[in-house]
Amino acid sequence: MNTHAIVLEKPETIALRDVGLTAPQPGDAVVDVLWSGISTGTEKMLWDGTMPTFPGMGYPLVPGYEGVGRVREVTDGCGLSEGQLVFVPGARCYEDVRPLFGASAARVVVGGKKVYPVSETLGRDAVLLALAATAHHALTLPGVALPGLIIGHGVVGRLLARIAMALGADAPTVWEINPARRDGATGYAVTNGDDDDRRDYATIIDASGDPAIIDRCVPRLARGGQIVLAGFYGTPLSFTFPPAFMREASIRIAAEFQPGDVNAALDLVTAGKLDLSGLISNQASARDANAAYRTAFNDPACTKMVLTWEKDA
Repeated sequence: MNTHAIVLEKPETIALRDVGLTAPQPGDAVVDVLWSGISTGTEKMLWDGTMPTFPGMGYPLVPGYEGVGRVREVTDGCGLSEGQLVFVPGARCYEDVRPLFGASAARVVVGGKKVYPVSETLGRDAVLLALAATAHHALTLPGVALPGLIIGHGVVGRLLARIAMALGADAPTVWEINPARRDGATGYAVTNGDDDDRRDYATIIDASGDPAIIDRCVPRLARGGQIVLAGFYGTPLSFTFPPAFMREASIRIAAEFQPGDVNAALDLVTAGKLDLSGLISNQASARDANAAYRTAFNDPACTKMVLTWEKDA
């Protein structure tokens, strides 16, 4: 069985081409993908060649951990039903390319326990569940209070603000230096940071990915405050020690989301506490992947690009 997939042949070289799929095993489902998101964090690093080396890293690769599709076939023990709409956070089903992270294809073979059934009403917005889970994970680290300040108003920053309020936090302040990304706030304020004079934040969460962000955050902390790094940073981070010393600051790193975070985000959506609408800014056919990836990574007005997969893609 073959499928069309987005393949990064090498940095900045992308193709929509035919790849081989591994045969389904007991417990697997075959899913026809309808939509897949383009990540402007880890996926951009894979695109431009700045992703730090880790086990399994290499080209050519199929990216993507934000797939939504419909179950085409099921095997014994899968636990899903044909026709179900599911969120696919990645797949490892390719014979001749690496799956990093493998959801950007017209069809995938994936374990039934590794996907998440979603409501038909959620539809395309379900691609945002990976980022919602990422935000939920950062917000619920043990011993970390909900944030008063969030840095970055991309999709993760917006989800951090929405989920923080859904979890009971007061409306946070959000900093965004790019004027093109200051709109879209729902119930919280967005500023460029220069006109925010607070220096008593107990928790600051960074979703900007700026490796120099720690020195900008430390003067805004209360004594004993925490900085949570919720982005992914391709270059070494450093900070000036004396100001952090004076505030007894602590720095936490939020790693990748866990299955419980996806389920928690889905629960918030189902309960009407989390709205995923209005966050996808652009949509393009997978056939136009070259242009779509460049728009996603280079156009500051593009907060989220989603690819659509036609039946014959």
